[in-house]
Amino acid sequence: MDPSDFADVLASVREFVREQVVPREDEIEEADEVPESLREACKAMGLYGFAIPESYGGIGLSMSEEVELAMELGWTTPSLRSLFGTNNGIAGQVLLTGGTEEQRQEWLPRLATGEVVASFALTEPDAGSDPSSLTTKAVRDGESWVISGTKRWITNAPLADVLMVFARTRGGRDDDTVAPARGISTFLVPTSSAGVSFSAHDAKMGQRGSWTCEVYLDDVRVPAANLVGGESHEEGQGGLHRGYVTAMRCLAHGRLHIAALCMGMAARLVHETVEFASEREQGGHRIATYQLVQGLVADSVTDWHAGRALVREAARAYDDGSDKVTGPSTAKYFCSEAVGRIADRAVQVHGGSGYMRGVPVERIYRDVRLFRIYEGTSQIQQVIIARGALGKAARG
Repeated sequence: MDPSDFADVLASVREFVREQVVPREDEIEEADEVPESLREACKAMGLYGFAIPESYGGIGLSMSEEVELAMELGWTTPSLRSLFGTNNGIAGQVLLTGGTEEQRQEWLPRLATGEVVASFALTEPDAGSDPSSLTTKAVRDGESWVISGTKRWITNAPLADVLMVFARTRGGRDDDTVAPARGISTFLVPTSSAGVSFSAHDAKMGQRGSWTCEVYLDDVRVPAANLVGGESHEEGQGGLHRGYVTAMRCLAHGRLHIAALCMGMAARLVHETVEFASEREQGGHRIATYQLVQGLVADSVTDWHAGRALVREAARAYDDGSDKVTGPSTAKYFCSEAVGRIADRAVQVHGGSGYMRGVPVERIYRDVRLFRIYEGTSQIQQVIIARGALGKAARG
C-alpha cells in the first residue's frame, strides 16, 4: 500500500478507536457484546479484510503494516479486534495459505466485507497445545465428507457463517503407522449444515464481548469440494492430510498480530499509569514525585519500547521471508508476557483504585491474561524458540 494511503488508514482507525470505541468500553464490558453500530462501522472501514489481498476485495496490508494497525486497535478493548480478527487471521489465512483458487474466489471477498464471519476450529477438549492429537474425524462417503467431533473455545463461533474445521482423515490413536500430524485435513463447513450446533458462549475472566464456545459436529456432511486445498493423487499435493501444516502457518501469522495487539494495549496501560501518577496525591505530593513509583513507570515504558521494536523487526523478517517461525514466536512470547507485567504495575500504581471495576487498568489486567495462553502458550513459544536455536540437539 502507498505510504500516504496507509497513513490515512492508521489515522482513521486511531480516531475511530479513541473517539467512538473507548467511550463505550464500559457498555461493552457490561453487556458482553460489541454494539451493532460499531460492528457496522468496522465493516465500512474495511477492517474485516485488512489482511486479505486487494485482488479478493481486501486492503492487502503487509505484515509490517498489519502490526502497526494492530497496535492502534490495542488501545481499546480487545473484543473490538476480535470481531474481525478471525476473518483476517487464523481463519482467513487458512484459505490464503492452503486453499484452492476457486475456494479463495468464493469466500475471501465475502470475508473481506464482513458479509461472512469465519472461525478457526482447531482446539478440542483434549487437543490444545498439541493439535496433532485431535480426534475429530472426517470420513469420505462418495462425493462427500462426513465429519464428527467437538471443538472447544472457538472464537466467533456463535457469530460464524463458516468454520475452518481441522479433522483427522487418516491415522489416530489406534494407528501408529501414520505420524499424528500427517493425518489431518481442513474443511470448509458452513454453520447452516445439518449436524452443526453450539454451546452457550463461554463466561471468561476477561475479554467480554469476544465470544467463544464449543462446536459440536454430529455426522456433518459437506461436499468433497470443501476440502481446503482440494484433492490430489500425488503425495504432498492438494489439501488432503496437510491440515497441520496449514494450521502452523496460520498460527505463526496470528502470533505476530497478537504480539502487536499486546503492545497497543501496553501503550494504553502506560498512558493510564502516567496520567494517574501525575494527578494522584499522597502525603501532600503527587505520587509521580516518588522514586519507587517512577521505577514502576520506567520498567513499563522499557517493556513497551522493547516489545514494540521486537514486533516491528519480526514483521520485517516475516515480510521478506527470512523468518516466519522463530520471529513470530519470540514476539508473541515476549510481548504477551510484557503486557502482563505492565498491567500488573499499572494496577499497583493505581493502588486500591486499580482493583475496582470500572477503572480501565482493572479491566485490561483481566483482558491481557489470555494472551499468554491462546494461539500457543508461552511455554509452547519457548519450545519453538529453543528448537530454532538448538536444532537437532534440542531433540536428543
